[in-house]
Amino acid sequence: MAVERTLKDARFKYISPGSGGFFQTSLGRFSARNWALLFLILMIVVFSIGSSGFFDIVNFQNIIHLSTGAFLLAAAELLVVITGGIDLSIGYVYGLSSVLGAKVMQILYAGGAAGMPVWQVIALGCLAALSVSILPGLANGVLITHFKVPPFIATMGMWGICNGITLFLADGFMPVMGAPSEINAIGNSYFLYIDPSKSISFFTKPSYITQADIRSILRLVPNSLFLSLAVLLVLGFVLGRTRFGKHTYAIGGSMDAAVRSGIDVKRHLIMIYVIASFVSGVAGLFNLFQTGIGNYTPSGANYELMAVAAVVIGGASLTGGKGRILGTAVGVLVLAVLENGLQIIGVSAFYRYIGVGVLLTIAVIIDRAFPDLF
Repeated sequence: MAVERTLKDARFKYISPGSGGFFQTSLGRFSARNWALLFLILMIVVFSIGSSGFFDIVNFQNIIHLSTGAFLLAAAELLVVITGGIDLSIGYVYGLSSVLGAKVMQILYAGGAAGMPVWQVIALGCLAALSVSILPGLANGVLITHFKVPPFIATMGMWGICNGITLFLADGFMPVMGAPSEINAIGNSYFLYIDPSKSISFFTKPSYITQADIRSILRLVPNSLFLSLAVLLVLGFVLGRTRFGKHTYAIGGSMDAAVRSGIDVKRHLIMIYVIASFVSGVAGLFNLFQTGIGNYTPSGANYELMAVAAVVIGGASLTGGKGRILGTAVGVLVLAVLENGLQIIGVSAFYRYIGVGVLLTIAVIIDRAFPDLF
C-alpha cells in the first residue's frame, strides 16, 4: 500500500506542470476539480456581455425548463457510467415513453373511454409509459450480467428495438397527437404567477388570464425545476449516503473486488440498468407533458450522446468508479448554456458540437492527468 501511494504521488508530480506548480496547490486542485463550474460561470459572463438578452430571468428559466429532460437522462447515464458501463438506449427509451404515453392517451381520449375523466386518461397513459420503460433496462441488465454481452452491444441492440417499436407506434416519423390539452398546461406551468395590478397565484395561472395573454404576467420558477431537483436529490442521496450507492462505486472501481467482498454484482447491475431506463422513461413522459405530443425523433441518438458528454464533463470517468450528481448537473448546464448563448449572440448552433468536442477532450485530459482529484 505504501509503495502504491508513493508511485501515485510520483505520477501526480510528474504530470503536474512544473515542480511544485500551481496544480499542486489547494487552489490549483480546486480549479482542476471544478473546472466545469468555473467554465460555466465564465460562459455566463461572456454571453451576458455579448448580448443584452442573455442575462435575464426569463432566459435562465427557459434554460432550466428546456434542460429538464437532459438532467434526467444524464442522471440515468451517470448511474451506469459509475459501474463502468454505458447505456446507449436511454435516448430511445425516452422516445418510446413519450410516444407510448401519447398513444394510450390518444386512444382513450378520442374514443371517449365510456366517459372516463380526463385525469384517469392521463394517469393510465403515464402508467403505461413508465411500466414499459422498465423493460429495456431489465433486458439490458440480464444480457450484460447473465449472458456476458458487453454493455455497448447490449444497449445498442436495445437502442434498435426501442427505435423500431417507437416507429411502429408513431406510424413512421409522425408525432402522436390527440392527448388531452391539460397535459400541456401541467408540463409548462410555474410555481408563481404575479399580476402586479391584481393578484398572485401559485402553480396555476389566474383564471382570468388567457393563454394568449400569459406573457403579460410575471412567471417565476418553472415546475419542471422541482421534477429535476427531486430526481437529482434522490439519486444523489442514494449514491452518496446508502449502501446501494457504495456498492455502485465499488463495482465501478473493481468488479472482481466487489464480488470478493460479497456484493451481488449481477443483481445490482440489473437494478442499475432498470433504474436508468425508468428515469429515462420519466424524461420522455415529461417531454410529452412539455410539448403536448408524443415525439419520435430520428436524431434520438443525440440524447444519449449528450447525456454521456454531460456526465464526463461533470467529472465522471468512463472507466467507472467516479462521478457525482452535482457534477453531472453542472455538465448539463454547461451544454445548455453553451447552446443558448450561441443562439442568442447569433452564432450558428452547429458550433455547439465543436464546443462539446473541445469540452469532452478537456474533461478526459483532466481525468487522466489528475486521477486522484475526484
